[in-house]
Amino acid sequence: MNNLNNLLHAASYSAQKHTGQTRKDERGEPYINHPLEVANLIANIGGVNDIDVLMAAILHDTVEDCGVTRDEIALLFGETVAGYVMEVTDDKSLEKAERKRLQIEHAPHLSSGAKIVKLADKISNITDITNSPPADWSIERRREYVDWGSAVVAGLRGVNEALENHFDSLVARARTKLE
Repeated sequence: MNNLNNLLHAASYSAQKHTGQTRKDERGEPYINHPLEVANLIANIGGVNDIDVLMAAILHDTVEDCGVTRDEIALLFGETVAGYVMEVTDDKSLEKAERKRLQIEHAPHLSSGAKIVKLADKISNITDITNSPPADWSIERRREYVDWGSAVVAGLRGVNEALENHFDSLVARARTKLE
């Protein structure tokens, strides 16, 4: 298969795995919109055309949220993609606070491809938290999320200037909106 076929296969696979899942926002947006947005940010803001990074972006939540295994991703999409996905996958057996702490701790040690996926993921999540948060999230909780996301991104810096600049602008807008 060529790169476009591989990318579409990853998108179709991710859509099937995320079937029935919705985001936590008030609109209940279909979950698949999130990984597609992450890939779009990487390609169209970050200027990245590495097919493995783009496929990893589309698949980045399938292990964590859909019960997909690393081996399945490796078999279908290759070892590089599986590696990136696993680098950005949280261990759901840990408490939420520990998972968040580990994201900050591990961020500087990720591969470049995984850093790009993680950076675009934070952009997407902070955009959602700012513009269409879950109904039960207070302003304070949203501020805390932006601060935590900024701490994660601090460890990702140096990987993609365009995405980093986009993140910085987004955080500035978010902080103004959440005052």
